[in-house]
This record gives sequence, C-alpha cells and structure tokens, in this order.
Amino acid sequence: MGRDSHGGIRTACRTAILVAAAWPIDCGTDRGSLRAADIPGASAASPAAETLSPAEARFLAPPMQVTAGMPKAGEGYFRPDARQICFQAVPSGYPFYQIFVQGFDPSALDANVSAAGTRSAEPLRISPGRGRTTCAWFSPDGGRLLFASSHLDPDLAGTEEAARRQAEEDARSGRRRRYQWDFDPHMELFAADVGGDGMLTRLTDSPGYDAECSYAPDGTTILFVSDRDGDPDIYVMNADGSGVRQLGNQPGYDGGPFFSPDGGWIAYRTDRVEKDLLQIHVMRADGSGDTAVTAGAGVRWAPYWHPTRPWLIWTGADHSDPAKRPNYDLWIIRYDTSGEQLRWSKPLRLTDHASADVLPVFSPDGRILMWTSGRGADGGGRGGASQLWASRVDIDRLAAALDALPLGTRPVGETTDAP
Repeated sequence: MGRDSHGGIRTACRTAILVAAAWPIDCGTDRGSLRAADIPGASAASPAAETLSPAEARFLAPPMQVTAGMPKAGEGYFRPDARQICFQAVPSGYPFYQIFVQGFDPSALDANVSAAGTRSAEPLRISPGRGRTTCAWFSPDGGRLLFASSHLDPDLAGTEEAARRQAEEDARSGRRRRYQWDFDPHMELFAADVGGDGMLTRLTDSPGYDAECSYAPDGTTILFVSDRDGDPDIYVMNADGSGVRQLGNQPGYDGGPFFSPDGGWIAYRTDRVEKDLLQIHVMRADGSGDTAVTAGAGVRWAPYWHPTRPWLIWTGADHSDPAKRPNYDLWIIRYDTSGEQLRWSKPLRLTDHASADVLPVFSPDGRILMWTSGRGADGGGRGGASQLWASRVDIDRLAAALDALPLGTRPVGETTDAP
C-alpha cells in the first residue's frame, strides 16, 4: 500500500508486514526446478514443527514450517488440488522477491508423519528472475499462475543497483529497516504455465502500478489493484486482460481483493477513513453494497474467505496504545449474507505468538490454515526471517465457538472488540 501503518511499516500488496529487513535473492539460477543445492544456504532437511501456546492450541494443531532454504518467504496460496502451493521468496544475492511453486504434502501435518516435512518437491521458480514480483495466484484449473512483475522496467539495472546499495549501507551501519513496499510504476500482471516453461502472457499494459491480483472462482475474471487513476483502487477484468472495469473510486488505498467462494462478494482492505489504519471492507462483486467490517484504532488487513464455511479470516493488531508494540495475529469471524445486509460475529483470535502472524489462507477443503510468520528457528521467534507455516484446523471446535456468537452489523473495533 505504500502507507505507514506501524511506526514506518508500510502495508502494501498482500505482502505487507512480512518483515523489516532487506531481502536478497539469487536470480542467477536458470529457470526450472530449483534444487536445494541451487539455493544459497538451502538445506534438504525437513522444516520443523512448532509448539503452540494454549490459546493457539484451542483451534490449531502444532504447525509445520512449509518453506525453508531461502532467507525469507511468504504470502502462499494453495493450488485447487492442494498438492502444490505458490509463494514469493527471496534467495540470497538479489534485492527483490521472486515467485515460486512447490509441492505440498498435506499428510505431513499429521502427527504420525510430521518428521517428513510438507515439501514433496523443491521450489520451482516461475517468475522471470529479475524485477519486483508479488501476488501469485493459481487459476481455478491449477494450470496457470497469475502474478505481478516489474521485470520490464526500462531501467531495471539501475533499480537493482539502488536496492543493492541500500542493502549494503544498512549492513555497514547495522540498520534494520522496517518493511516497505514500493508501488513500482512498472509493475504489470502476467500469467505463466505452472510447469515453468518460461512463457509469460502479459495481461496489463497501463502506466502505473498493477498488482494484488486473483482469479474469480470460475476463472472468467481477475480482480486486481491499480493506481492508473491516481490512487490504488480495485479493478476487475476478463481473464485475458480485456474489459477492464473499476470497482469504486474512494480516496486512499483500496487493495488486496478476493472473491468469496460463490463469487458474489469481494473482501478487501482500505485506509479511506484514516490514513495508514487499514480496515476490512466487503462489497458485492459489482462494487455495490460496500460495508465496513472493521473500524477503530487498529490495523486489519489480508482478509481471506473460508472456502466451505461462512467465515472470514484476517490479520489484525491493536494500535490504540502508542506506548505498546502492536503484534499482528490472526482473527476470524462468522458472517451471514442471507438477508439484505451482511451481518457478522465478533472475532475469535487464532494466534498469539510473539512474532507477527500474517497473510492467512485456507486450503481448498478448508481444513488447513497456512500463513506467514517469523516463529521458529528461521525467524528467531520474533520476526527475524518470515517463512510459511501450516496447521490443521479443528473445524468442529471452531464452528461451535463461532456459531455461539451473535451476529450484528457494528464494525469490529468500533467498540471494545478485539482486532
């Protein structure tokens, strides 16, 4: 989003608040399957399991680390068959994220095979290997990958060099920068074959930032964010890039949109009420019926629909006390769309780790939760190096807890509700 929401942290794209330091990548590897030996610092060892606090253990099984071997990784999404994930990661030696796909073995989350790790194959780079890349998303048939990339930047070498110089200066001074996302004006949308054949289909060609993209459930349209009209707003277009239409034109940032499983609604984040304080909104697929689900002195972002239940999950932190460090955790509500007006419950908290837990997503069957976190050995327990984590959800227990909460229309956070 390019706007400071946590003492300098900028929450932009769906990658917001992944971490606060420079993230180098090695893009010297040839396109194709990326083996552990190809990634500086990578290891073929299985990712580790994590012990949960009592609060987290209420609804989650002990999570497994899904990504490993690259300094930072995050913002992962499941392929429709749940046998593969896409994500962005930063191997050493290059300043910008690249997009990868990786096999995923759900059985590894079960206690009797937890030592096996979740990876059924090493990561495969899909993005070109240069430029800023972000916001990957599988097509509904699982064969194509949508993402945003700035690799066509006419001064890409200069952009890379400036980022390297900044990283070197920070290393010399010992400065650890809070995470910052740039609205790169050369960011465009592309689609690629999941097999990594190197062929890209360009979907947008407009001055300014185009990113934060996802397919509709039926694959016919794509949601994305663009600042082509002066500030970031939500747009929809046909899957081939034609028929671009703007959905709303409010001041400030609107971004991170996702269609609901039935395609009838869109959840997104916005700071239109107060700069930098992101809140969750929903609207109908045609842009009508915009409704604030959250409000108040907090930052709530990265909303994601549960695929089989009327639940909406997000990342949230309380910013009401400037003397306290906000900690980002995962929160979930139950909602109802059967009436003329959307209604929702108070939120339940799913995580309370000292490290930030952000960017939650569910597996296609809704039984696995995956998110980005600095927990574990790679992260040093408090955001040192973000990676993807996954856990089985106790669906029945969570459903019972959410069903017990009454529904209303007052935005979460407008009263004393938690984030």
